[in-house]
Amino acid sequence: MMTRGVSIALLCVSVLLVVTQECAGESVLSRNSSSFTSPPLPQKPSSVNVGALFTYDSFIGRAAKPAFKAAMNDVNADQTVLKDTKLNIVFQDSNCSGFIGTMGALQLMETQVVAALGPQSSGIAHMISYVANELHVPLLSFAATDPTLSSLQYPYFLRTTQNDHFQMHAVADFISYSGWRQVIAIYVDDEYGRNGISILSDALAKKRSKISYKAAITPGAESTSIESLLVSVNLKASRVYVVHVNPDSGLNVFTVAKSLGMMGNGYVWIATDWLPTSLDSMAPVDSETMDLLQGVVAFRHYTHESSMKRELKGRWKNGFNSYALYAYDSVWLIARALDVFFKEHNTITFSNDQNLTKTSDSSIQLSALSVFNEGEKLLEIILAMNHTGLTGRIQFDAERNRVNPAYEVLNIAGTGPRRVGYWSNHSGLSVVTPETLYSKPPNTSTANQRLYGIIWPGELTKPPRGWVFPNNGKPLKIAVPNRVSYKDYVSKDKNPPGVRGYCVDVFEAALELLPYPVPRNYILYGDGKKNPSYNTLINEVVTENFDVAVGDITITTNRTRFVDFTQPFIESGLVVVAPVKAAKSSPWSFLKPFTIEMWAVTGAFFLLVGAIVWILEHRFNQEFRGPPKRQLITIFWFSFSTMFFSHRENTVSTLGRLVLIIWLFVVLIINSSYTASLTSILTVQKLTSRIEGIDSLIESNEPIGVQDGTFARNYLVNELNISPHRIVPLRDEEHYLSALQLGPKAGGVAAIVDELPYVEVLLTNSNCKYRTVGQVFTRTGWGFAFQRDSPLAVDMSTAILQLSEEGELEKIHRKWLNYKHECSMQISNGENSELSLKSFWGLFLICGVTCFVALTIFFWRVFWQYQRLLPDSGDEEERACEVSESSRSGRGLRAPSFKELIKVVDTKEAEIKEMLKEKSSKKLKSSQSGAGSSHSQRSDIP
Repeated sequence: MMTRGVSIALLCVSVLLVVTQECAGESVLSRNSSSFTSPPLPQKPSSVNVGALFTYDSFIGRAAKPAFKAAMNDVNADQTVLKDTKLNIVFQDSNCSGFIGTMGALQLMETQVVAALGPQSSGIAHMISYVANELHVPLLSFAATDPTLSSLQYPYFLRTTQNDHFQMHAVADFISYSGWRQVIAIYVDDEYGRNGISILSDALAKKRSKISYKAAITPGAESTSIESLLVSVNLKASRVYVVHVNPDSGLNVFTVAKSLGMMGNGYVWIATDWLPTSLDSMAPVDSETMDLLQGVVAFRHYTHESSMKRELKGRWKNGFNSYALYAYDSVWLIARALDVFFKEHNTITFSNDQNLTKTSDSSIQLSALSVFNEGEKLLEIILAMNHTGLTGRIQFDAERNRVNPAYEVLNIAGTGPRRVGYWSNHSGLSVVTPETLYSKPPNTSTANQRLYGIIWPGELTKPPRGWVFPNNGKPLKIAVPNRVSYKDYVSKDKNPPGVRGYCVDVFEAALELLPYPVPRNYILYGDGKKNPSYNTLINEVVTENFDVAVGDITITTNRTRFVDFTQPFIESGLVVVAPVKAAKSSPWSFLKPFTIEMWAVTGAFFLLVGAIVWILEHRFNQEFRGPPKRQLITIFWFSFSTMFFSHRENTVSTLGRLVLIIWLFVVLIINSSYTASLTSILTVQKLTSRIEGIDSLIESNEPIGVQDGTFARNYLVNELNISPHRIVPLRDEEHYLSALQLGPKAGGVAAIVDELPYVEVLLTNSNCKYRTVGQVFTRTGWGFAFQRDSPLAVDMSTAILQLSEEGELEKIHRKWLNYKHECSMQISNGENSELSLKSFWGLFLICGVTCFVALTIFFWRVFWQYQRLLPDSGDEEERACEVSESSRSGRGLRAPSFKELIKVVDTKEAEIKEMLKEKSSKKLKSSQSGAGSSHSQRSDIP
């Protein structure tokens, strides 16, 4: 009866607190000014009470209690903090019970505590946070990590440890780093477990991974219950297990897993911080326990090493864990906050709660609970604190979480755990300590993630694949389209497995390369009267009616949003197929090898080179001299006769021969190219079509044929904006050929748009009466469609690549698609055979530069000779006379005339040389006679 009465009393308390909080119509942080106020306390009391609520008999409690006492003693011994005021901690055991924890919280509040430390349980924290809200007592939990303990719902709740929100993101980053797509969550079924795994699910979704199965363990479950749960877990495909349970009972999971053979090769076990807490509390750990945990990866709160940390740890004989540090720092946080509180001349006062005084008729003395009037002020001071403790920097962000959350990544191997790296929200996974990276810009990119090598279960150093196809699992349900056309790719078969074709053989060959057996059942999809809709087939995989779709399934952007495709096993793409006819021969075909620009430039160079050679040869070669009419004919004759290398004029000058050699080389290349192009035009059969490609097809209004069930119709309508009324679905090859033969005027189609693999078969079966026109206007491929995030899709892609590298894909292709006679896929384009100036401008450039250099040298030599042929002046008297005569006539000295220069150019080279020779002789004689006359004059002088 007493137990029943207490239960009813607790229920009344809980209901009253919740109802009064929700119905007061005021903020929980405000208080009616008309409430009775107790007599004011001194400004700085001699002692201050702080409550501590946790489970004594637990791994965390056994470490927290000594830490609380050590911190209290250190605070009271430190004269710089709370001088003349003693900090007193009032302890209360929650006994791992929500009911007892709530009653304990009420008992603490009766002692007029200004703050409460704890609880360690997230479930109890949810309950007593309502008490803290009502009485305005800050509640600082050193161990409640549930992410849903938010400041919005519980404004007086504050977490001095790390939020599991960050730990779950650390686990998700590790899973993504290892390349796993699916995991199984094993967790305790309470607020701590459920809410933590919920955050993990969200974090994995951002990494394109997911929790494929959630296995909940009842709190305090027996080994038989855990065994039953793990047996069902072992039947799942995923072999990556995330264990998020309580430290005191969590090792039972690994004990049972060991007995079931789930700690060997291929398994992955990831534990949250509960496991390092258990191992640290049990230190030294016996060898039997360590054997259970070989290969396990665990996360532990990271706290930087310091002398204070080592000194505090030295006070423990055993049972020390990271929560002892958080408990120690929590006491110091309260002490520093109270010190600031008193220095700001605040007082500690309590008042009665009007809502609680209304329950005076009840036997439960709720009126004994007092409201801490300055609780809101103290909470503000706590939130503004910023100092360094044993656990690192103690400061809170806008969401009231500790700043700079960080974890150690541990790998249990050999005799104990070893650190393989760190995680922080600043840089993700790293082998460098977090505080070293805080001075650098944040970088959580995938390329920046790094850990040391991990030894996995079974002493493997290579990361396990993370999933298997269980022997006792259900066979794969494989959907195969029941086609009525192009049956070489996939079709129904009377023999097992019931389907056949190129696609089926590729799928079976890839399965043979997998390192595990895959039981499977092929199921035909479609009525066999027409090709099924492939979009509908993909939707069947999305809705999990089938596990995989195997066949001629095109990989499109829209489909990849819903399913996972393997590596393409054949290339594909949309092309236009149209009727063709032989091109008619033209009487002007001899002009087609060159473009108009090429003909014009070539003719111009023939004339230019002829003229330049004439200029260079005119002074040396008699064949290039004579009357003007003859010389003009010579220029034209010489120019065009070089086309056939039949010029009869010889070149004798060095510069003329240089220009001619270069030009003959150019002519040789042009002649050869012309001959080859003309031969191709006249001998190769040309096929033409009035449909030039997809662009001309879009511009017309003629009907277009597509294969029934494929994505071609949607692409033409949605992407190319072709009217749906123009699209004609065709059932099989016979309908294709019939529609093309009839044409648009007789009820057929102008062209067909289909994928390359189908077109290859169609052209062969049509005896090459049709061709593709234009270019391939989409580039896709065929693949096998699996359910989203299926790990089998990754392994099958690897297998398909291996088949391609080993040549097996080509063998399967020849087996099913070895055509007796093949057609050239695309019609030839006559315009493409024309040679343009772009192909020869280099030759013309070389020839032009050579001509320019030759002309420059020639005219420089002529001008030099002309300067030497100018008449020399006489003696000084004759020159003076000439100057005087010139001045009398009013004219200056006459410059050399252009006419005389032309005469020099037109004069033979031999004559020019003779004239220069005569002038040199005259000049020599003149100089000799002048010297003799001067000698005789000197001898006549007395």
